Order: sequence, then C-alpha cells, then structure tokens
Amino acid sequence: MSTPTPNQPGRPAASAGSAAANLDRAEIATPASHEGDEPDRGPRTRAERARARAKERAESGIGPTGRPLREIPEPPPLERHGPAKVLAMCNQKGGVGKTTSTINLGAALAECGRRVLLVDFDPQGALSVGLGIQPHELDQTVYNVIMERSVQIEDVLRKTRVDGVDLLPSNIDLSAAEVQLVAEVGREHTLLRVLRPVMNDYDYVLVDCQPSLGLLTVNALTAADGVIIPLECEFFSLRGVALLIDTIEKVQERLNPKLDIVGILATMYDPRTLHSKEVMARVVEAFGDTVFDTVINRTVRFPETTVAGEPITTWAPKSAGATAYRALAREVIAR
Repeated sequence: MSTPTPNQPGRPAASAGSAAANLDRAEIATPASHEGDEPDRGPRTRAERARARAKERAESGIGPTGRPLREIPEPPPLERHGPAKVLAMCNQKGGVGKTTSTINLGAALAECGRRVLLVDFDPQGALSVGLGIQPHELDQTVYNVIMERSVQIEDVLRKTRVDGVDLLPSNIDLSAAEVQLVAEVGREHTLLRVLRPVMNDYDYVLVDCQPSLGLLTVNALTAADGVIIPLECEFFSLRGVALLIDTIEKVQERLNPKLDIVGILATMYDPRTLHSKEVMARVVEAFGDTVFDTVINRTVRFPETTVAGEPITTWAPKSAGATAYRALAREVIAR
C-alpha cells in the first residue's frame, strides 16, 4: 500500500464492507463504567473545559479524530467550470445532518470559486426549505424532470441566495416517482439522464438523498462519482453503516463501477461527552483516513439557519460551524 501524502488521504487497510461489519459489534462504554469522569459543574464550566481541551489539541496538532491534522492547501482558482463531480450525501438513518451538510458544503465550495448544483432528492423537501423555498408552492420540481419528457432541467433550476449555488428543488410529489420508476427501462439511470445536460455548467453536484435505501437513493448512487456519508456521533448511527456500505458496493459492482466513498463526515460531535469520543474512535479505527479530519460539532446555529433559509457561511460567517464547513470544502476539493 502506498503511503498517503498530506493532500491525498490514504484508504483504510480493511475493505469498507468488513470495517462497517465490525462496527455492528462495537461496544460503547456507558457512563456507569466510567466512575472517574469529571462531575457536571454546569454549562459555563463545561464550556470552559471544552475550550481548554480544544486549545490543547490545536497546540499539539491533534484534531478531534485523534489523528494529526493534515495540511490542506487553499484550493487553486479555476480557469473554467465543469464537468461536474457528482457527490451523493447518503445515509439511510435520518437526522444525521445530510441536508445541513449538503447546504453548507455547497455554500463553502462556492466560496472557493466552484459552481455548485444542489439536488433535493428527498420528497420531504428539506433542502429546498433550508434555502428559503417552500416546496408546496412549487409548480415544477425534480419529479417533473424525471417523469415528464417534455420538462427539461433548465425549466426547474432555481437560483439561490448564495452566488454560484443553484437548486433543483423537490416536494412530496417525488414520493410517487419511486413507484412509477419501477416500470421504467433503465430506471436506476434516470437521475444521471436528467443531470447530463448541465454537467458542464457546474464543478460539483451535491445530491441530498432521502433517509432510505430505495430506488431514489440507488439512482443518486448510480449518478454519483462518490459518496459522502454523514455519520452522527451516536452509537445507533454505527449500527446501520454496514447495510449502507453493502448497498454502495452492490451499486458499484452492478451499476456504477466508478463509485467510491469520498469520505465519512462525523456530525453532531460533542467534545464534552465521553460517548462522542468513543464513537469517533471506533469510526476512525474502522475506516482510517476515509474519515474527514473536519468534524461538525453540535451547535444551536444550524437550526437558526434553517429558519433563516440560508447557509451558516452567510448567516453566521465567523461561527465555528462556518469554519468547519469551509475546512470540509477544502478537504473535498483536495480529494
């Protein structure tokens, strides 16, 4: 195996499938088994301790993943745009930060001079809502582009409040597509067919998948060059990773040979809790350098951005969350 360079993360020693299977047998310690933990001294004291630990890690060059931080250079400017790299944000477990990460990674990539298309591929339409669009008010969505040959993607694309970021919106109509596509020839390639006319207009296409492993998600994986797996730092999030990896490997084998796991993104990380740290350690042990150095901490800022209908990079540009997604964008470009 070649040695990974600072700008080219290596792959884990074991296969993704076997690593994920090992996570199903993970044992995370309970609070009762750690009688020596620090007592709860109140929010202010906990915050001070968290800041002190973060400062110690920064000074030692160790990141939240427990590994030395790799130096990621500033992304070079582009002379032209396209063809786009398609990334599916995928995890069949809900509430792990897929939509939040899609919005904020897209905005951070745009700050790096990349043109980005965000595809809302979830019938709940959360991505559209997070960008200030009310799905129930839409006359045409990604559903119409998929199911009606007379509707072109350009008819449905919408500009967002973020320069360089466009949106292909969705609403509850998309839920019917999963049933209707079953009878279609080449049903797994429908999204790829839809995206093909605009691939040269963008540098990245980020697809926000629904929390399931159904036909819509398979479409996203078939169209994608890579997968980013947002993984909540909770024990139950580990349990479903093996099934997700198995689905990715089947799509890679049967439908999309170029599909790869770009990275695993740890989300909702709370540095004050032992549980989060142990989950992080298990994920890094299983997947190695596939895990991004960037970790997304829990913060009240993210719910605020949903109400505001804009990414954290513009709502709270100096916040820790905005800084984290900018770092993630640099990692994604470097990979």
